[in-house]
Amino acid sequence: MGNIGNGSGLKRLLLGAGMVAAFAASGMAIAGSAKKVPYWASLSHDEARMRVGPSLDYPSNWIYRRRDLPVKVVQVLGLWRKVEDADGAQGWMHVRLLSDTPTAIVRADEAPLRESASEGARALFRAERGVVGRLSDCSGDWCAFDAKGQRGYVKISDIWGATDK
Repeated sequence: MGNIGNGSGLKRLLLGAGMVAAFAASGMAIAGSAKKVPYWASLSHDEARMRVGPSLDYPSNWIYRRRDLPVKVVQVLGLWRKVEDADGAQGWMHVRLLSDTPTAIVRADEAPLRESASEGARALFRAERGVVGRLSDCSGDWCAFDAKGQRGYVKISDIWGATDK
């Protein structure tokens, strides 16, 4: 009979399964970087470092401490993305720090969040400069904006972020 008891068949099976999983994961990373630049992303962590180059060996030039902050991806290099923030600062972030969630930051001194996408609609809330929110249903000059549960429609001209859908 064969040498069934030593587990080498099981080891080969597990090694093969691990290799398939690794190839699948690397394929997803490659597919994820196939987006045409520039494109919008947002920070997926409460703290994210922007670096001066595309490696952990480069020093951080900014540390962001705001999940959902919008960034524009302007260059892709492997698992690194060169991003630009709302103030024009550029640097590199690892892809794991970024999300595809569409977000924006209020750039106007004060932006009314309205009941509907109309200048004449009732203002439900007022968002000050620097408020970050998630976007949905952007059309025309308006986007649905959700800042931690405070929802309304905001004029695209009052925000910076993923508005060019």
